[in-house]
Amino acid sequence: MNTHSIRYPQPLASGDTIGVAAPSSGVDESLHHYLNESKRNMERLGFHVQESRWLRQNIKCVSSSKENRAEELNTFFHDPAIKAIIPPWGGEFLMDILPLLNWEALRSLPPKWVLGYSDISTFLFAYTLLTGTATAHGTNYVDLRSNKLDPVTARWIDVLQTGQGGQITQSSSTHYQSAWIRESPGFNLDTPSRWKLLGQPNDANASVTFSGRLLGGCMDTITCLIGTPYAPVATYLDQYCADEGTIWYLESCEMNAGDIYRHLWQMRQAGWFAGVKGFLFGRPAGYSDTGDFNFTDALSSALGDLNVPVLYDVDLGHIPPQITFVNGALGHVDVQAGHAGLQMSFV
Repeated sequence: MNTHSIRYPQPLASGDTIGVAAPSSGVDESLHHYLNESKRNMERLGFHVQESRWLRQNIKCVSSSKENRAEELNTFFHDPAIKAIIPPWGGEFLMDILPLLNWEALRSLPPKWVLGYSDISTFLFAYTLLTGTATAHGTNYVDLRSNKLDPVTARWIDVLQTGQGGQITQSSSTHYQSAWIRESPGFNLDTPSRWKLLGQPNDANASVTFSGRLLGGCMDTITCLIGTPYAPVATYLDQYCADEGTIWYLESCEMNAGDIYRHLWQMRQAGWFAGVKGFLFGRPAGYSDTGDFNFTDALSSALGDLNVPVLYDVDLGHIPPQITFVNGALGHVDVQAGHAGLQMSFV
């Protein structure tokens, strides 16, 4: 049975302060208008914005030294005025700050929402595993600069405004964006979207339902934590997920089919998929086949004998839009004819 309960941050409220820290990449001067536009939108929604010292620079893929990045994140967590932390975007080397964070303090301080994806999921993953605190895997700060968000992306605020004991349901997209157009605020959702069930990709009437505690992130980055003190997955599963099992949600960026298979193989051999009830895979970005070995071959080879549902082309990750997934929340997935609902209970 579960021996610990997930800690959920207080719901985000109008008038609260959002801290914009850069624990991975910062923002070059040429793109500061992105930050200005996002700040205006946050203020329009009724929030105050506090930017970190190192946010508006980027040197060799990071905003500043690992010591500076860790210090600013520690400071934001200690500041009672900051109620949520939303980095500008991901990056490459967030793992460098994990040994420098005050984990004892993070376990005892009131929990705060942290929202992001890509390399930010490296912190989300470790923070949830090490402290039992719910974290939000979803859109980043820069992509909130549009005055009008699509219906999927716009739900980020509803998720962060849901508190302990609450429940929220999100729906899959009707269309996704096939290519990035960074200079255009908002997304160009130009391609019909349909969640597919592994083994039945062309079955327009395929349906499946399953439940479990949500856990996951970007495979490119969270797998670097295997074998380190920052990914005690077995302990977490035993303490928080023993009763319900898990739903793993995963996405990839810059990996080919062979890479994806190797990463999934490693995660499985490390025991991460014990008690799994189902998988959700985002549309892979920067992807290519490995000869005649493709994405679904990778999923089948790594997971096909687990006899649990494996869904792919999910609204998740680097190909927008994406649902906001909460690590630690009890999730219920319901897919009917390619259209999906994700209900999350904050219990």
